[in-house]
Amino acid sequence: MSTLFVSHSDCLNHVTPSGHPEQVARLQFILDAVEDLNLRRLDAPLAEDAHILSAHPERYLEHLKTLSPSRGSVAVDADTHMSAGSLNAAYRAVGGVIEAVDQVIQGASQNAFVAVRPPGHHAETATTMGFCFFGNVAIGAKHALDHHGLTRVAVVDFDVHHGNGTQDLLWDEARALTITSHQSPLWPGTGTPDEKGAHDNVLNVPLPPRSGGDVMRKAYEDRVFPRLEDFKPEMIFVSAGFDAHEADPLAELRWDEDDFVWITKHLMRIADRHSQGRLVSVLEGGYDLAALARSVRAHVKTLSGDKPQ
Repeated sequence: MSTLFVSHSDCLNHVTPSGHPEQVARLQFILDAVEDLNLRRLDAPLAEDAHILSAHPERYLEHLKTLSPSRGSVAVDADTHMSAGSLNAAYRAVGGVIEAVDQVIQGASQNAFVAVRPPGHHAETATTMGFCFFGNVAIGAKHALDHHGLTRVAVVDFDVHHGNGTQDLLWDEARALTITSHQSPLWPGTGTPDEKGAHDNVLNVPLPPRSGGDVMRKAYEDRVFPRLEDFKPEMIFVSAGFDAHEADPLAELRWDEDDFVWITKHLMRIADRHSQGRLVSVLEGGYDLAALARSVRAHVKTLSGDKPQ
């Protein structure tokens, strides 16, 4: 089965102020980088309000609808901006994850990469944060559990920044194991090892600044992969942030494309053993455009079973 690639041109209409790192060009570079790959492609549908309300309260959703401008842009918080096309793009982002979950669980594709923006892993229950409006991956995990009846799902977040939003949204969800590796210290300042979730269902793996792929690989071999093997997830979600790359301007980890390939291969093997191969990866960060494009291409080629160039 081919890898599913889900995206939508509406995600190019989420326009941030000039100089903002989470810019339209991020997605355009990704689309160009994977254009020649043999992937099954689908447009991301719009999410239903019910999908968003599975993770966020109605007052929060209504607040964002009220803020949404008809022209120009508004600052929702210090880092997160909303243009006329932003809310629609955010609905596409959630809808893209829901569609990928449905397609993979139904067996139409073995795995999927969802190339959407705005990202989602910093959006907390009722708080925008870090360029994020809705918890895309957390909503997808809840959909797999509540709509499809899975009993165990795992989220692995390798973005350089701690996935505080996903952790918040899944803190009380015993059926979901949330694992995040991230540079520490670094914004948003969360993700300490003693944050374990309400059911010992959270694992945080802080990595020191200026450390490279060797440090990451040992941490994954010692802590992440054994925890996943013990949990035996029926589906794996990946918050795929590529800002741990050594070229990224917002952090100080020193990974390269081979490190993202290495993680991807190991997660695929665990998915093969426990999850019928079912894996849905969703774009998060990555702010050096060239490095982002190369890293996503390598990640997606690995998901599709091709040897990355």
